[in-house]
Amino acid sequence: MATVPEAVPQRPIRRYSNVAVTFHWVVVALVLTQVVIGFTFAEFLPRGPERAALFTWHKTLGATILLLTLARLAYRLKNPPPPFPPELPHWRRIAAVWNHRLFYVALVLLPLTGLIAVSDGAKSWFTPLVGGVPLPVVPGIDEATGEMSGDVHVVLVFTTIALLLLHVGAAVYQQFFEHDRTAGRMPPFQAPGEEAVIGQGGLAPPLEG
Repeated sequence: MATVPEAVPQRPIRRYSNVAVTFHWVVVALVLTQVVIGFTFAEFLPRGPERAALFTWHKTLGATILLLTLARLAYRLKNPPPPFPPELPHWRRIAAVWNHRLFYVALVLLPLTGLIAVSDGAKSWFTPLVGGVPLPVVPGIDEATGEMSGDVHVVLVFTTIALLLLHVGAAVYQQFFEHDRTAGRMPPFQAPGEEAVIGQGGLAPPLEG
């Protein structure tokens, strides 16, 4: 992940492994759900039991996203993603790689900044998740630090939404307007005129131009 990968001739195009695809779409679903829940309890619900219950779900989803993101990152480091096809311009490869990198940063920092924010003034060593699961808080967080972390959390939310829109827009454009084979790297998108094969992990076949 340190450098932008070079394009490699390939036919058929190589796609992400089933494990990576599962990570991708599960995290996408959780992030979208998290955005809806976050804006609902923060902007539309008055203080009370309903808002508190939704906030508990927000914390639970945040912790789940963090764990899945760390697992996904570990898998990605051990199993590098499939190479880009040569028809994708260099500048777009750079944009795609950095979009992914910033996503990982945001999906790690969002739960952590949220945890620091709820640790402000915590009356115990834990904050409850759904089902009463205890999540340890960060000790020693004063009010100023908690508020600052909350502000950073909000900035990261809008940053993540912007990255998501950019990512989705690029994928839709490649699949339905440009008809670029690159979209076939992530099912259910398909490369026009060919069926992609797994190009990541132990099942990846040798590349053939």
